[in-house]
Amino acid sequence: MNRLFPPMLCVLALVALFAGCSRGGDAPTSAPIPGKTVAAETAQRAKPDAVRSEPLPPPPSPAPRAMAPSAPVSPAPTVANSLGRPAAEEADLALRGSPQQIASASGGTLSPLRAASEPTDRERYAHQEENPVKRAAEQPVSTFSIDVDTGSYANVRRFLNGGRLPPRDAVRVEELINYFDYDYPPPDSRQPPFRVSTELAPTPWNPKTLLLAVGIKGYELPKTQLPPANLVFLIDVSGSMESPDKIGLLKPALKLLARQLRSEDKVAIAVYAGAAGMVLEPTPGSQKARIEAALDRLSAGGSTNGGAGIQLAYNLAREGFVEGGVNRVILATDGDFNVGTVNFEALRNLVETQRKSGVALTTLGFGTGNYNDQLMEQLADAGNGNYAYIDTLREANKVLVEQMSATLLTIAKDVKIQIEFDPAVVEEYRLIGYENRVLRREDFNNDAVDAGDIGAGHTVTALYEIALKGSGGSLTEPLRYGKPAENIEPRGDEIAFLRLRYKQPDGDVSQLLEWPIRRQSAVRDAREASERFRFAAAVAGFGQALRGGRYTGQFGYDGVLALARAARGPDPHGYRGEFLTLVGLAKSLDPGKGAEQGQAIR
Repeated sequence: MNRLFPPMLCVLALVALFAGCSRGGDAPTSAPIPGKTVAAETAQRAKPDAVRSEPLPPPPSPAPRAMAPSAPVSPAPTVANSLGRPAAEEADLALRGSPQQIASASGGTLSPLRAASEPTDRERYAHQEENPVKRAAEQPVSTFSIDVDTGSYANVRRFLNGGRLPPRDAVRVEELINYFDYDYPPPDSRQPPFRVSTELAPTPWNPKTLLLAVGIKGYELPKTQLPPANLVFLIDVSGSMESPDKIGLLKPALKLLARQLRSEDKVAIAVYAGAAGMVLEPTPGSQKARIEAALDRLSAGGSTNGGAGIQLAYNLAREGFVEGGVNRVILATDGDFNVGTVNFEALRNLVETQRKSGVALTTLGFGTGNYNDQLMEQLADAGNGNYAYIDTLREANKVLVEQMSATLLTIAKDVKIQIEFDPAVVEEYRLIGYENRVLRREDFNNDAVDAGDIGAGHTVTALYEIALKGSGGSLTEPLRYGKPAENIEPRGDEIAFLRLRYKQPDGDVSQLLEWPIRRQSAVRDAREASERFRFAAAVAGFGQALRGGRYTGQFGYDGVLALARAARGPDPHGYRGEFLTLVGLAKSLDPGKGAEQGQAIR
């Protein structure tokens, strides 16, 4: 009996201990702690700037010593996230810990936490409904801002090459069209800095309607004749960038641009993760080895305080401002800002305020899984710049080398287009794409309203589908109590009237250009239209098919392929040939199998 007494005491003590834990609300020490509890306890210890509710990702690689900021900037105050993100987000670096630490804290099991190899898919795209059909008798005026961005095309290509159809909101039809160069005639001089062309022909997907193409061509300027450039590379080195398609692609991409710089150009490099700092002071473009060495030293690790980085980059650009030169911040990131200023509107406002200094912003998007397309596109718009998605080194060469002048040098800003359709001739019209660029009618004459910019050599194309009166191509019924369009007298053979406003790059007052669009200019057969018209129509058909084909009837991928092949024309860089390959991929991936796909309403 005495020999059994000590073990019995131990048992009773353990029972009392478990009972006490139960009364205190703690879980038994032998049971795994749920992931949410681990995150909460770890957050209490670490107190990071932004805590997320997703199971924790693996730790990032530590930042190299060469990245130590020489001019640290305090992170901007934390703002509540209104980006529409899902709750599952990447935690701050301080919250992550090592797998061993997390396993220890959770009773030796990692089951409640996301494994390192588990894929994430929390990309963000702004939802846009397609532009509706409008009756000219009720709404004769269409107003929008031009757009030279091409990011959507490269992003769509990334999805298709990865064996997936892109989300519909990732497809902005105008960016697909404007990815390609069209041989619009250039302006005769630099004033005005561009030339406008129009073309009218039957719509490939509906012979009962006409397709109106409005093309703008900016004057060309060889990159050797660019004014001196003051560039700041603003590079995201947070933990989410640790990937071959992110920082692994970013560094050689920026090296391509650095190799184009001259001695009169200068470049600084700023980075941001949990905080922001400068890793290369303004350096002449002739010191290419020094610039490339600074890029080589970068590696990813930490959370993402993008707001602080933007502020630092603009400060550096203003310090080195070149009067009459190219002054631009080039932001390279996946857009996954998660500490500091993370509110979408706050970031837009920050960039809009900074652009008043005369420094433009170009955004280069990288990566998958957590990519924030909405933020990248809208920041570039707010910063009087352009947006490109870099999925390959070939795309980096296109944007930063082949189109260097267009990317860096703005020749006209706040460019707005307004078309007034004659209701005596036009029954209906529909603007294809540009959903997030539509402006109110009164915005056209308001110089305080921001709009898109054109770079040297840029081409911009806008397409309208038009149903003429009596053509049988209209989709809506006239209003019972509306003013009959029959009472309106036509103005000769005019079908519409085109107005365009723009400002000089250093100006604040817009200039107005105007042209009538005449019905007699229309060709009777779509095959008689120019190659550029037919190829642009094919790309527009492809973009609409990817978005569901609401207005394109039975015109599916087979129709796109036939039209694009016949209009391929000169293709020195192979971009149009690649387009044909992508259409073929989409046809194979789409359950509708191409030709008869689409939710047609015609």
